Order: sequence, then structure tokens, then C-alpha cells
Amino acid sequence: MGDVIVVLRIMPNGPENVEQIKSDAKRLKPQRLEEEPIAFGIKAIKFTTIIPDAEGELERLENKLRSIKNVHNIEVLIVSRSL
Repeated sequence: MGDVIVVLRIMPNGPENVEQIKSDAKRLKPQRLEEEPIAFGIKAIKFTTIIPDAEGELERLENKLRSIKNVHNIEVLIVSRSL
């Protein structure tokens, strides 16, 4: 088995929580972490990382991100095999 590149969108409970969520998400050592404007000043966080292509790994990552305080929703945007 190889690895997969995963991009997730993290939606905060409110615009005031973006920096706190980014700080907590950095503990999971993403390859890239960036803000994504949605509308009317609302921002999401795009979390890009590489995980093993094994059963349950993506679900474990999602659960870790959901456990961060003030996270409203997690959406998987991309799952792609790495080279």
C-alpha cells in the first residue's frame, strides 16, 4: 500500500475561531494549511496532508479534526494517490 494526498475543508463555528482552529490543526502536521474565503467574510480552512492508504486512516484524521474546539464541519475535497 502507498500513501494518499487528502485535502479537507474545515468550517469553523464562527469567523472569530479561524486562527484558533489553524493553531490546533498545525499539531497534526499538515503539508499545507490555508484559509479559503467562502462569502461575507466567512473563511474555511483547507487542510492538506499525506496519510497511509489503509482502511480507517481517513476516518481517524477526520475524527481528530472534528475534536478540535469550534469546528462546525469537515468536508473531504480531494483524495488522490501520491507518486
